[in-house]
Amino acid sequence: MNMRLYRKDDLAEIMTIADTAWASIFKMRREALGDQISDFLNPAGDAKTKGLQVKAQIESGQYEIAVCEHENHIVGFITYQIHGKSAQINNNAAAKDTGLKGIGQTMYRWFLDRCREKQVRFISVYTGLDWAHAPARRAYERAGFRRHLDHVTYYLDLEEAEDWEQK
Repeated sequence: MNMRLYRKDDLAEIMTIADTAWASIFKMRREALGDQISDFLNPAGDAKTKGLQVKAQIESGQYEIAVCEHENHIVGFITYQIHGKSAQINNNAAAKDTGLKGIGQTMYRWFLDRCREKQVRFISVYTGLDWAHAPARRAYERAGFRRHLDHVTYYLDLEEAEDWEQK
């Protein structure tokens, strides 16, 4: 496997990898939040939303993107930002149907080396604490990420909420 910087003709493959990789995450979110909130958050539908989000991220010009290749096929991607001494891994995913092991570690090793070259000191990555994000958490921990902050996001559908002023 090798890493290289993104080219415009990579977009369709990256979007497909993103949509496939996030399928279990969108399933978990739908189970947790219900259809109303999920449909609002994912107006393009669960099957296409992540690919479109990654496309928008790439087209914004605010992120750097690299791809992992195996035998001239894209098997993973990573979007990231470097700001002086800090960096952040943003959307990233490995293709699930390749049968290959080590795609994530190849990408993270490449990214960490790139950060060292640019004299970055601190790197962060955001991921969920739910079952659907467990593989991502394990991959980040294998790459050396140890310190973390816990986070929760609450949602309230006001059309379903009780009148809280009466309590």
